[in-house]
Amino acid sequence: MQAPRRNLLLAALALALGIAAPSYAKDPKELVIGTSAGPYADQIKLGIKPILEKQGYKIKLVEFNDYIQPNFALAEGSLDANVFQHIVYLNEFAAKNKLPLADLVKIPTAPIAIYSKKHKALTEVKEGATVAMPNDPTNQARALVLLDQLGWIKLRDKFDPVKASERDIAVNVKKIKLISLEAAQLPRSLQDTDYSFVNGNYALAAGMKLKEALLTEKISANYINLVAIRSADKDKQFAKDLAAAYRSREFLAVTNKYFPDYSKTEDQLALEAAGAAKPGK
Repeated sequence: MQAPRRNLLLAALALALGIAAPSYAKDPKELVIGTSAGPYADQIKLGIKPILEKQGYKIKLVEFNDYIQPNFALAEGSLDANVFQHIVYLNEFAAKNKLPLADLVKIPTAPIAIYSKKHKALTEVKEGATVAMPNDPTNQARALVLLDQLGWIKLRDKFDPVKASERDIAVNVKKIKLISLEAAQLPRSLQDTDYSFVNGNYALAAGMKLKEALLTEKISANYINLVAIRSADKDKQFAKDLAAAYRSREFLAVTNKYFPDYSKTEDQLALEAAGAAKPGK
């Protein structure tokens, strides 16, 4: 997308969403955070916002329904941070679009998983079954790796698990029909497919339960979601306070209460380990 056209689109988006245009006079205690609708927005509402408000911050949350606009809005200054992506996606998107973005802190993450409304088990798969998966490269790679582990396809030798694509399929063992869709559309695809990969945030936003999955990814460090900010803001006080909120015991308590099936961050696991090691624990 050409820069002038992109700027016009972002300006229109900011106007539609009520996001204030970036200004040098902006109150440093007013933060606009972009996220995807569903659990990551809920984490901010239930855990992060109350912590920061006690420190005098005013938090505005803007929810997006795609994985594209939040990074452009962040780079252009309409957002102070966004929360929806993992490091692989952030690095590839920032490099491709020449955006000065950086990761700030990891967050509890709902893993990608396989769901079905037509079958009760993966063993019911038949030749020619339809399988929907995300169409963005990084999440599609995760789906293909799981399909390889299931034995439904065989990926070529020495494939890169972070960059795997349909071109890496050496043998389609089950002759499955792969359908690539926008991640937000995957829950709806379950009406028509045999099986669908669904990112955890979109599964929960659609009213699905993580425990309903037929197979859940054992999430790696590459796919733990994060808070992204502009590279130039990494040492600013709001960034330090935002990172501290996600690393706090208060937010760990919120995670345990409202997001018990999520993959916790190393910071949270360390807090739990430290708590368990105290006398009397």
